[in-house]
Amino acid sequence: MPVEIDPFHAITISRTAHRMGAEGRSVIHMEFGQPSTGAPAAAIQAAHRILDADGMGYWESPELKARIAAHYAEMYGVAVDPERIILTCGASPAFVLALSCLFSPGARVALARPGYVAYRNTLKALHLIPVELPCGEAERYQITAAAIERLEPAPEGLIIASPANPTGTIIPPDELAAIAAVCRRRGIALVSDEIYHGLSYISPADSMLQHAPDALIVNSFSKYFSMAGWRLGWLVVPDHLVDAARARMGNLFLTPPSLAQHAGLIAFDCRDELEGHIQTYARNRDRLLQALPQMGLGRIAPPDGAFYIYADVGHLTNDSLSFCEALLHDTGVALAPGLDFDPVDGNGFIRFSFAVSTDLIAEAVRRIEPWFAARQGSG
Repeated sequence: MPVEIDPFHAITISRTAHRMGAEGRSVIHMEFGQPSTGAPAAAIQAAHRILDADGMGYWESPELKARIAAHYAEMYGVAVDPERIILTCGASPAFVLALSCLFSPGARVALARPGYVAYRNTLKALHLIPVELPCGEAERYQITAAAIERLEPAPEGLIIASPANPTGTIIPPDELAAIAAVCRRRGIALVSDEIYHGLSYISPADSMLQHAPDALIVNSFSKYFSMAGWRLGWLVVPDHLVDAARARMGNLFLTPPSLAQHAGLIAFDCRDELEGHIQTYARNRDRLLQALPQMGLGRIAPPDGAFYIYADVGHLTNDSLSFCEALLHDTGVALAPGLDFDPVDGNGFIRFSFAVSTDLIAEAVRRIEPWFAARQGSG
């Protein structure tokens, strides 16, 4: 029998939001973790030139692989052979490649709860067993080495994300080192989702490669580089898994879009424009951190990075999906229900994505303030 996986409820919210927009309603989209900005201007200009001059086809850019390898040396002081880098159609296929290279059906893979909905569901789809570790306020909503140490029996694998979705929390370097040490000692394979690297409001996030050279690293152009629709990402694998990862990429996905690879290479040299987006996100984060407690949403995960705020609304609802649907219909502000990220406790949480313009953040706050005030009053 086919494996059943849970729906992605934020997609349901988004469909409703787009239908409302088509009907003439004003909608503010804060339900998905995608930048509202486009690709860097120079990358778009390069894409126009390529479209006029190159018929394109199946292709893996050696120049882009070399540039990604240089990025690891520049940002983390880690040497990565370009041949260890598998270019993918975004982070999602990279994640599928990582899991299918490492594990056989029935393997147990640990992950944080709350965590990105597709971790759990992709594990299930690949006939792997998610071992979800509850991570609450005491753990800053993140995996700890102590939690991995306590797991009996030891899982075959561990997924970490820092900065994390939905919380934005970052694992400090000393804790990453401790996690790496526990996994090394217990024979646990590590997959690190680093898609939100570069989006940090405290100190920069370490790469797990700095602590576990054999870890598999997932990354993408979707977040920092503001190229979600270009479907371009990569997977870093250790030498002994290069052939297996290439075989899976070729058979399952062929190659990433050629046009996206050309644009991605240029995007690496657009730091000034991209850092300007970070400044916008920082302003948006500060605005929400000021406004949400005044609406009675004082219990939030520490948003160290990414562009999310994960807020506790358990005093207002025990059905986060219906709560978000009502908020959307009443205010035109689309948010993600915590149920996506935590099937046990998520009905008491909602996620704000602040990867929109600062004007839209201000307008969203103006709309939802009276809505939350009325809910607090009725409670």
